Amino acid sequence: MKKILILVVLFASFGAQAQSDGYTKKKNQKLAVKSPFEKIWDNELPSDVVYKDDEIIAFVPLRRQTPVHFLIVPKKRIPTITDLQDEDAHLIAKMYTVARDLAKKYGIAETGYRLAMNTNEDAGQSVFHIHLHLLGGIKTGLMVDQTFIDPRTKKDKK
Repeated sequence: MKKILILVVLFASFGAQAQSDGYTKKKNQKLAVKSPFEKIWDNELPSDVVYKDDEIIAFVPLRRQTPVHFLIVPKKRIPTITDLQDEDAHLIAKMYTVARDLAKKYGIAETGYRLAMNTNEDAGQSVFHIHLHLLGGIKTGLMVDQTFIDPRTKKDKK
């Protein structure tokens, strides 16, 4: 009985680490077609482009979350950060350099800004082509709601 309980607990813990079936299905459907970012790059979708070179494009997203909000995207489609290869590291560095330069250009470098990348289901990734959000122009507050209690200390991390 004890062995069965251990197997059930192990199976449940591995299952909890996987993406949901619905998310996986939606992700696979989106990966089977051109990403919206590739369509923007190819001028198939309209966008307000603020930066573009041979490797990177940056533009205002359809639904801004702050007064200054840009998506910084590599031309090469890499679905998630988990899929990043060592030879792609220069693209990540370049994305951050573009973010720095845009923050300066749009007057938020000194007041502060947030850079964020969402990866897979728990982080809310919905477009499977890596992109860096540059957010600023207002105080953005905490990144998460700060309700997590660290089991190592049993203390609220506020």
